[in-house]
Amino acid sequence: MSTELNALKQTALYDKHVSLGAKMVPFAGYDMPLQYTGLAPEHHAVRNSVGMFDVSHMGEFSVKGNDAEALVSWICSNSIRKMVDMQAQYNCMPNNEGGIVDDLIVYRWSATDYTLVVNASNIAKDWDWIMSQKEAKGFDCELEDQSDDISLLAVQGPNAIKLLQKLTDIDLSAIEFYHFDAGSLGGCDDVVISNTGYTGSGGFELYVWNTDANTLWDVIMEAGKEFDIIPCGLASRDTLRLEKGYCLYGNDINDTTSPIEAGLGWITKFDEPFVNQAYHQDIKTNGASRKLVGFEMVERGIPRQHYELVDANGNVIGEVTSGTQSPTLDKAIGMGYVTPEFAKTGSEIYVQVRNKSIKAVVAKLPFVG
Repeated sequence: MSTELNALKQTALYDKHVSLGAKMVPFAGYDMPLQYTGLAPEHHAVRNSVGMFDVSHMGEFSVKGNDAEALVSWICSNSIRKMVDMQAQYNCMPNNEGGIVDDLIVYRWSATDYTLVVNASNIAKDWDWIMSQKEAKGFDCELEDQSDDISLLAVQGPNAIKLLQKLTDIDLSAIEFYHFDAGSLGGCDDVVISNTGYTGSGGFELYVWNTDANTLWDVIMEAGKEFDIIPCGLASRDTLRLEKGYCLYGNDINDTTSPIEAGLGWITKFDEPFVNQAYHQDIKTNGASRKLVGFEMVERGIPRQHYELVDANGNVIGEVTSGTQSPTLDKAIGMGYVTPEFAKTGSEIYVQVRNKSIKAVVAKLPFVG
């Protein structure tokens, strides 16, 4: 056990989390804060005011060169060539087997300069996949893995913009949703300020060099006192994203799920060629054999990943991919794949919990507006 823990990587803010009394847990190869004051207060802080997450475990790849756009367009399912400078775009990287290598955010600086932000657990896999596609197609561009040099702070909640505007001369209200800017913030230079996030409550994600991470954290916490800002961990990040119906790689999407099945048709465009495009076009045209849905528990019970979903007669119709007790709704919610006939909003389904069938109803996503 000690060997496993010693092998865990630490973000530049690790000592900060320990000093704040965070409960640290292994996650995606990193020692990360699960919670500080508790899941519920952290969750509500983000929904109602503002909270800050250290998500520096995420990976960042730089793609530069004449064929940067061509490579990124080929490996991603969304319309890369329609992006404009200083725009971010949510994406999937399809594999050759009908599944997803990873979901990611693509940042376009220019047609010859992109940054790809990938999930921590997939950094090595994604790098190898992208390099294999670059070499197979002969794209003229250079890749750099900057993951170990960049920290990422997510300042999330309705008061995030008021807080951060005190710390920069950049007009944050001018940064549209899924766009970004770069400059000085909180006395730190070269900060990428991105109007994105994984909570559905508004806010910004701040990319900063590791050497400035602790300074920026302290400045934001101090400036945020008037909004009762608190640090938040992975536990509340998960409940916040699930209330919004956002997919989590490894749970709701993986190497075997098509983005069409996962309700990600909105980021799966067919105007430009991409990896395994025909497979997903066929699913879109002919219909998926399973669909990812949200559901609310009618009877008492918490749905957990891999619990079976069954019909009223006990026939297996799918599987839970994510589940939790929603702090906002004060009820248990979940997501899972079901056969198409049970995917309609209002359909009654049952979750198998300890050999009991617990009633649930398919709900429209997001759970929280």
